[in-house]
Amino acid sequence: MYRVIRIPPEKGEEIREKAVAGRFLDTTRKIRKLQTAGGSFLEIPVTEVAGEKVESFPVTEQKNPEFLGKNWSLKEYLKDFLSEAELACVPSGWQVLGEIIIVSIPEALEGKKMRIAEALLLKYPKCKTVVRDFGIEGQFRQPKRELLLGSETETIHKEHGCFFKQDVTKVMYSKGNLEERKRMSRLGEGEIIVDMFAGIGYFSIPMAVHSRPKKITGIEINPESFAYLKENIRLNNIQDIFVPICGDCSKVVPEGTADRVLMGYVGTTHHYLEPAIKALKKKGGILHYHETVPESLARTRPQERIRKAACTLGKRVEIMEIRRIKKYSPGVLHVVVDARIFE
Repeated sequence: MYRVIRIPPEKGEEIREKAVAGRFLDTTRKIRKLQTAGGSFLEIPVTEVAGEKVESFPVTEQKNPEFLGKNWSLKEYLKDFLSEAELACVPSGWQVLGEIIIVSIPEALEGKKMRIAEALLLKYPKCKTVVRDFGIEGQFRQPKRELLLGSETETIHKEHGCFFKQDVTKVMYSKGNLEERKRMSRLGEGEIIVDMFAGIGYFSIPMAVHSRPKKITGIEINPESFAYLKENIRLNNIQDIFVPICGDCSKVVPEGTADRVLMGYVGTTHHYLEPAIKALKKKGGILHYHETVPESLARTRPQERIRKAACTLGKRVEIMEIRRIKKYSPGVLHVVVDARIFE
């Protein structure tokens, strides 16, 4: 038997919120607006958990239920509650990290942000929290986010066999870097690695877990990110090869020791090219240099910056590959350059 609560439209929001909070809203069926000779009403689909009454409204059997598809869209769910203009602004993508959903909601939907957050929790019943994303700010590239639903902003995200504990309101984790994280997991076997901008271990933890380098030194200046880096080293059981250092990588990077240096940061990464090259062994090694760059300069500016820094230190450069990671903003790309540095 399919069960519903039939209520006046003006009570719809209140009862729906109670059903969501009480976890007895049936997310497989649509909320319907029906018109009868006696007036209009809503049917809120509920599960057996609802009992016989919700507030003063009886739970009754529903005839001819309408089901949501397995992969129903937000627009499909929200079409009875938003105008056509509002539906056009509904986000088409979001990020799920552990039990937390991160979504960008435009200002045009400010008044409907809670409705969107509730719909996302219905779509992902294993998640407990929804936060709204406003981008990043400051030297530490910390996220600016608003808690919409739930209370817990710390989670453990599992990806490619690795565990990443994080607080989504304090540290960034970009889904757009997924392929690069996977690529790093195939490199570095038996090598000595320096990760100059380790963060919570975005690139170096997959490398440590899957490629098993001889040693990784991960440097992070943000104390909050560094705390999670240490926790993630423990969670992934790589304490024997991973050494975390809290500090400015331009000052604490070990010189002349690395076979490979990761520079997985964007914004001012080029300012750290000389310390990165100095970190490589005297015979040379490989840089993975990240940069955000106008699309028209993507094939030239990053490698020119590497060549200039290497020349200053009396080194030569072989550009092995230039890879596009993602579109960073309109007209701007996030790229990574693999460069071999040698005498």
